[in-house]
Amino acid sequence: MKLADAAPEPSASTEQFTVRLSSTRRGARLARRLTAERLAAWGIPYDSEASHAAAAVTAELTANAITHGRLPGRDFLLSLARLPGAVRIEVTDTRPERLPKAAATPPTALDALEAETGRGLLLVAAYAAKWGCQARDAHTKTVWAEITHPS
Repeated sequence: MKLADAAPEPSASTEQFTVRLSSTRRGARLARRLTAERLAAWGIPYDSEASHAAAAVTAELTANAITHGRLPGRDFLLSLARLPGAVRIEVTDTRPERLPKAAATPPTALDALEAETGRGLLLVAAYAAKWGCQARDAHTKTVWAEITHPS
């Protein structure tokens, strides 16, 4: 698994997009759609592998934020940054005590199919060049992933 404790923040010269969305299924759907739209605006086509991967990762990270990281009345934050050869996706929620756990070894395909939960971060790990999580303060945590794309 490619979980990392921390990764460099995007530099000030990168293109960035940030939006606060409601911690609801509608907010998560909107995050996925906005990710595809922003990547297209940055020249990464809708039908490209990178766009599909970024949308899938965004869907998983936002689903986790609204399921496991939600506090009533608190939103989540979606941030995208275009890096050289990659797109960084960050989802910040309000439950820093609930950090994702990286499995020591990936489950077998049968275990993953039979499990009721826990498959999502396997999807993130499969699509992302690297990913991680950090609690930046006492009130929030950010889970991030970087998806590579041809420059």
